[in-house]
Amino acid sequence: MTLVLSAVALWVQSCGIYSFTGTSIQPEVKTVTINYFEYTAMKVNPSLSNQLTEALQEKFLKLTRLELVDMDGDLEIVGAVTGYDVKAAAVTANEQAATSRLTVTVKISFTNRKFPEDDFPDKSFSAYADFDAMQSLDAVEASLCEEIVEKLCDDMFNATVARW
Repeated sequence: MTLVLSAVALWVQSCGIYSFTGTSIQPEVKTVTINYFEYTAMKVNPSLSNQLTEALQEKFLKLTRLELVDMDGDLEIVGAVTGYDVKAAAVTANEQAATSRLTVTVKISFTNRKFPEDDFPDKSFSAYADFDAMQSLDAVEASLCEEIVEKLCDDMFNATVARW
């Protein structure tokens, strides 16, 4: 039985369409271009675009067999940070914020040059992280952004190559 399962698993992976990371990339697709994320949000975080771009590139390199190229990849992702907002998430009995929420929104367009039916022109993704309202955003911003970037990269990766 174990031998049969091993053989089936090897066969499925060798097809090139499905992998154990959850991706479904056709064998003809060999390269990916992930452009630098523009920053168009009103509130400025100078390192977020770079952090997001690098994290998404890393995710593709780690979880796929695709080669990262600077331009004209078989797959291409163009994105922008469109929102960066802090709002109260929970209020105490005396109407003061107990928890604040940092929300980051990005919009991407995805192009599959080999299989254009997989393209999508504009899709928005949002992720947030909560923090104690008694803390300043400056004190927790770096760790919140790491958490949010990870969530956003998971969502964008799944929407483009895992199609979840």
